[in-house]
Amino acid sequence: MITREQLENKQIWIYVVSLFIGAIVGLTSSTLSSFLFFTISPVLAILLYSMFAQIPFLQLRESLSNGRFIGALLITNFIIVPIVVWLLTQLFPQTPPVLVGVYLVLLTPCIDYVIVFTQLGRGDEKLMLAATPILFVVQMILLPFYLWLFIGEEAANMMRIGPFIEAFLSLIVLPLILAICTQMWAMRSPKGHSALTVTAWLPVPFMAITLIVVVASQIEKVLTDFQVIIHVIPIYGLFLIIMPAIARFVAMLFRLDIRAGRALIFSSGTRNSLVVLPLALALPEEWSTIAAAVIVTQTIIELVGELIYIRVIPGFDLRNRHKQ
Repeated sequence: MITREQLENKQIWIYVVSLFIGAIVGLTSSTLSSFLFFTISPVLAILLYSMFAQIPFLQLRESLSNGRFIGALLITNFIIVPIVVWLLTQLFPQTPPVLVGVYLVLLTPCIDYVIVFTQLGRGDEKLMLAATPILFVVQMILLPFYLWLFIGEEAANMMRIGPFIEAFLSLIVLPLILAICTQMWAMRSPKGHSALTVTAWLPVPFMAITLIVVVASQIEKVLTDFQVIIHVIPIYGLFLIIMPAIARFVAMLFRLDIRAGRALIFSSGTRNSLVVLPLALALPEEWSTIAAAVIVTQTIIELVGELIYIRVIPGFDLRNRHKQ
């Protein structure tokens, strides 16, 4: 029988296979891919619940008190990232509907599965979890401003806040509450402790399921508009390469410890693709289709990039200015 440690050691290859399975399913069965689209949110919610359940919440107060990390996180995601994204879109000009999709996904730092990838990449997942509400509130405030600044008033007025809040409540708040309840149950009951032990098995298989569901449900849309969205691929690729290098410098500048520095790097490169997808679909019809396809393209590229991140980022030298 395979152990949990063996499962986690093989997770990279499990995720690679999952990407291929999702692509095959999505290209061979439009009926199944349409059905899988409606399973993205619940599957992601279960994944996050299983991840949250493994985090010792009694230490979160200490994480929230890490002012250097929060400062580095805000500067990287809301000052440096917008500048990098704007420069990339100047280097690779796009039409307004495509730009809306690019800006929606690249200007919003991830508030869900970045926690999973941070853990897999040996970063401080507790810090990322503690920073989630801050990232959410700040991006909600700044996103319309950035859209207005980069595209114009028309794009900013097209934003729908409702879908964003709904996604946050269902994908973050509900799994978090359930995880806390599970931990409290585990402290008081042997059955609760057994249930908590079971949740430790869930992150790897549910990450694999998430990859399959997202790719299978969206791959056909990406291929349909491929002649248009192919031009955004260099933007996404360069973003994934540039941001870890910049975030590494910021981590050393702020004298973050090694695991906090890794968490910052993951946050800088991981975007809110799955959560902002409902925002794109809430746009007017003439913009929504292409914006959604652009976001899904980023999802696929990012998932591949994250598999590389969790192998490469733990090897980054973050000790130049501060030793763990």
